[in-house]
Amino acid sequence: MKNEHHDCPADAAVHVLSGKWKMLILWQLVEKPRRFGGLKRSVSGITEKMLIQQLRELEDDGVIHRYDFQEIPPKVEYSLTEHGQKLKPVLDALWQWGHQHIQHCEEKQESRAS
Repeated sequence: MKNEHHDCPADAAVHVLSGKWKMLILWQLVEKPRRFGGLKRSVSGITEKMLIQQLRELEDDGVIHRYDFQEIPPKVEYSLTEHGQKLKPVLDALWQWGHQHIQHCEEKQESRAS
């Protein structure tokens, strides 16, 4: 884990979850552990370089675990740590709010059109 000082708990949480891809990666890992290729396919638009970077940052923050099977060809699997499992209700709440926000925006758009 990174040795960073945060005066505000919200700042600490935003630091871990910030970035375009981290929540999408975590959302995939909530369901089950995933291999690198599976994550790359399921997180549409992410480059291999960015996925590697985001996974490393999440691992450094203690949110995900990287398990190397020590096989050839290489087989690596990512999963949520016990600490990362605590994000499940947060991610679920964000998903629910996002769904409501999409509906709100659609309703607002419809009311402007009429």
